[in-house]
Amino acid sequence: MADGKGFGFGLGKMKEAFQKAQEIQAGAKVLQEELDAMRIIGESRGGMVKVTLSGNQEPHAVEISAEAMSQGNEILEELVFAALKDAYTSSTATMRERMEELTGGLSLPGM
Repeated sequence: MADGKGFGFGLGKMKEAFQKAQEIQAGAKVLQEELDAMRIIGESRGGMVKVTLSGNQEPHAVEISAEAMSQGNEILEELVFAALKDAYTSSTATMRERMEELTGGLSLPGM
C-alpha cells in the first residue's frame, strides 16, 4: 500500500484484539470448569421425574417417583422426556448466558 496505512487494521488494534482473544481463552477454561461443576435439574409435571445435567449437558442423575412408575410405560416415557427437555433447555440457556458474559456480547459461531 502506497499510503502506508496497510489494510486499515493498525498494529495497535491487532494487539488489542489478540489480548482480548487471550482473555476470552483464559476465561473460557474457567467457565468450562464451572459449567462442568454445575448441576441443573429439569422436571416433568409435578416433579414426578427429575433429570440432572451439568452446565455442559452431561447427564448426572435421573429420579423417578413411585407415582410416575405407576402411570404406565407411555406416560413414564413422556415424563422422562419432558424432564430431560427441561434440563437441557435450562442448561443450554445457562451456557449461552455465561458465554455472552465472557465474550462481552461478541457474536461467536454456533452460539
